Amino acid sequence: MHETKRVLVSGGAGFIGSFLCERLIEQGCEVICVDNFFTGTRRNVRHLLDDYRFELMRHDVTFPLYLEVDQIFNLACPASPVHYQHDPVQTTKTSVHGAINMLGLAKRLRARILQASTSEVYGDPNVHPQTEDYWGNVNPIGVRACYDEGKRCAETLFFDYHRQHKLSIRVARIFNTYGPRMHPNDGRVVSNFIVQALRNQPITIFGDGSQTRSFCFVDDLVDGLLGLMNKNDPYTGPVNLGNPKEFTILDLAQKILDLTGSKSSLEYKPLPQDDPKQRQPDIAKAQADIRWSPKVELEEGLKRTIPYFDTLLSENAPL
Repeated sequence: MHETKRVLVSGGAGFIGSFLCERLIEQGCEVICVDNFFTGTRRNVRHLLDDYRFELMRHDVTFPLYLEVDQIFNLACPASPVHYQHDPVQTTKTSVHGAINMLGLAKRLRARILQASTSEVYGDPNVHPQTEDYWGNVNPIGVRACYDEGKRCAETLFFDYHRQHKLSIRVARIFNTYGPRMHPNDGRVVSNFIVQALRNQPITIFGDGSQTRSFCFVDDLVDGLLGLMNKNDPYTGPVNLGNPKEFTILDLAQKILDLTGSKSSLEYKPLPQDDPKQRQPDIAKAQADIRWSPKVELEEGLKRTIPYFDTLLSENAPL
């Protein structure tokens, strides 16, 4: 008889984590969702609470956790500049102590563990698009370093546990991801622009709007995480997961204005420190190794995202 897989998702009440929990349950797994609710919210997982295969636990991964599971997805960490710069010391602790605690649990259980790393490990890249063998251009003492360097150190820990303890690891470098359940005040460009457009407030463009980003819809990203986790050993990654189609910030603003029918004007402000000018993944490795490519075009993804924010605003839910 097939045994049910027990899966731990740290940061499981967050934007990406909640979709991952949902998909794992659809696949017949039992899911333990761990979150300290700093940026995650119960609203993201409330539709799962009555499912007997789902368990929600308030816990901070900077403290050890003792559970029995078969797989671990480590997604716990604030991922937007607004949130990770709010308490930079705690952000670094979450990435580093959190990785140590989750790796320690995986080592004890001999469980496979996936690290949700980030394109921020590449910093403000001198290489375009970014491939996994690029070592990055990161300012270790800048205002974004708590996140960038925290995630880089977490990757170091993962590979050292793999080499030293023969742990089965996976490392995903996640590029800009968007979709329903994004935190409306996370300061990210998609959520910012949608909320501003729906309120007919000026759309804030940092710099001249010519900097580029690539936007991956959350359903595609979850496909990639699951494909990577289920790839047979001895595969480790790191693997870029993101949409390689590049758009300028002005392109994005115009698309959102068109789709919302907003009367918002554009307001230009200075570019923040260490803000990358370009960010685009090379996903050749993901395509070859885990047969993954994003399918959802930006316009389609925005059409599926805007109603979520519209509902939030109309409910006067706390933002």
